[in-house]
Amino acid sequence: MAGSFAGKNALITGSSYGIGAATAERLAAGGADVVISGRTKTPGERSRYQPISLEETTARLRAYGTTVVPIRADMADEEERLALVPAAVDALGGPIDILVNNAAAGIYKPNLGYTLKHRKLMMAVNFDAPIDLMQQVAPGMTERGEGWIVNVSSGVARYQYGPPDLTAPSRASRGVFGANQGVYGASKAALNRITVAFSVELAGTGVRVNTIEPNGAVMSDGAVARGMDGIPESAVQSMEAMVESIVYLCECPAARTGGVHASLDLLDEIGVTVMTLDGSAPFPGGYRRAV
Repeated sequence: MAGSFAGKNALITGSSYGIGAATAERLAAGGADVVISGRTKTPGERSRYQPISLEETTARLRAYGTTVVPIRADMADEEERLALVPAAVDALGGPIDILVNNAAAGIYKPNLGYTLKHRKLMMAVNFDAPIDLMQQVAPGMTERGEGWIVNVSSGVARYQYGPPDLTAPSRASRGVFGANQGVYGASKAALNRITVAFSVELAGTGVRVNTIEPNGAVMSDGAVARGMDGIPESAVQSMEAMVESIVYLCECPAARTGGVHASLDLLDEIGVTVMTLDGSAPFPGGYRRAV
C-alpha cells in the first residue's frame, strides 16, 4: 500500500478524529498530501463530542513525511464549506484528486418533536455540504480525466424495521432506535441518491463517485465519547476494515462508480487484506477489533 497515493492531493472532511482521521492516516502513509478539516482546530477547543483537535491529528500524521494541513471549517456553515476547497487547493499547491466527504451530523430524537432547526442542520452537513464540495472538485477532476469522490454514508439510510416487526423481541429496541434515527437516515439516503446521480452525470469522465457505509458500529473516539462502547462485539467492525474499504474507493478503477457500498461486503467482493492504519502490515483483527 505504501506509496500508492504518492503525488495525490486529498481532502477529508470531519477528520480531526474517528473515521476521517484514520482515513487521512492511511492516505498520508500511502504518500498523499492531505488536508484534514473539522470544527475543532486546537486542543483548547476540544469537548466531549469533539475529543481530538485538528492540530493534534496533524502532528501525528506529519510523521509520515507528507504534507498535512489542518483547515477549520464547519460544514453547517455555507460560507465556511464553500471556502474549504479553494483553501485546500492553495494549501496543497494543486487541485484535489481525492475527496472524502466524511463529516456528518447525527441528532437522534423522536420525529414528532424534531425541530426545523435540527432538520436544516442535518441536511446542511449530511447532504448540502457533500454536494457543494463535489461541485467544486469535479470540474478539475473531469479536466484531468480522473478523480475519486467517496461519500461516507450509514446503514440506517436503508433502515426497514417497522410495524409489525416491532413485536419481535429481538427487534423491539431496534424499532425505537430506528425511529429516532429517522431524520439522520433520511439525510443519508438522500446522500446515497445524489451520489448515484453525480456518477451518472460524470460517467465516462474518469471521475469515480461512490458511497460507503459500515456494516456495523465503528468504535471511533467520538462513538466512545457518546457512550456507544457497550455495543456487543458481534455488531462492531474494526476501524481498519472501514478505512480499508474507503481507501480502496480512493484508488478504484474508472468502472467502479455509482456504487452504494457496505464496507465488509465490498471487502469480501474485492478480496483485499485489511491493513493497519499505517499500511505496513495486515491488521490482526481483520474485520473485527483486535481486543
